[in-house]
Amino acid sequence: MCGRFVLLTDLSDIAEYFDIQEIACDYRTGTNISPGQQVTAVVHEGKNRLVNFRWGLIPSWAKDPSIGSRMFNARAETVAEKPSFRNAFMKRRCLIVADGFYEWQKLEKVKKPFHFSLKSGRPFGFAGLYESWLSPDNKRIDSCTILTTDSNELIAPIHDRMPVILPRDSASLWIDPEHQGKEKLLSLLKPFPAEGMKMEEVTMKLG
Repeated sequence: MCGRFVLLTDLSDIAEYFDIQEIACDYRTGTNISPGQQVTAVVHEGKNRLVNFRWGLIPSWAKDPSIGSRMFNARAETVAEKPSFRNAFMKRRCLIVADGFYEWQKLEKVKKPFHFSLKSGRPFGFAGLYESWLSPDNKRIDSCTILTTDSNELIAPIHDRMPVILPRDSASLWIDPEHQGKEKLLSLLKPFPAEGMKMEEVTMKLG
């Protein structure tokens, strides 16, 4: 799973790295970004746009937004079939911008946190989905979820799941709504190579 992540890179570097043509967000950094908070994401709507979503997907058919608190992750293996995600999988895909993320190792009565990032030190995009939900009084909430897959060899001793990190050569395909080939899209949702990542044990206070 992915329940906490990090984003510290300057906005100018994010815009350059993800080839952003329009910044339409309140850009915020953080060392412990959690579900329910605003996150920064890349969508492609004729051009790459940087936007904000609430982390925790609220399907358009939901009766109220509370369901989002349970839908901050979606399993890559079932995302194309689950009613909560399958429509967004075909039409509303995004990259959720990050520098790193945390996973916890269960050790008897305690959990030990570890921080994972790329050896390159560069930011990256989690594979994500997004939806827009309207309340009965027409208040709109744009929300998202992060896709997860089996862990690679680095993360497996700590946790059996990891977020899907998309390499740059896959990211543009993922966010292009014109690409709707189910099998091609699913083939992108695989563990990031362990040799390209690094791990660091951190304290329980994450910031």
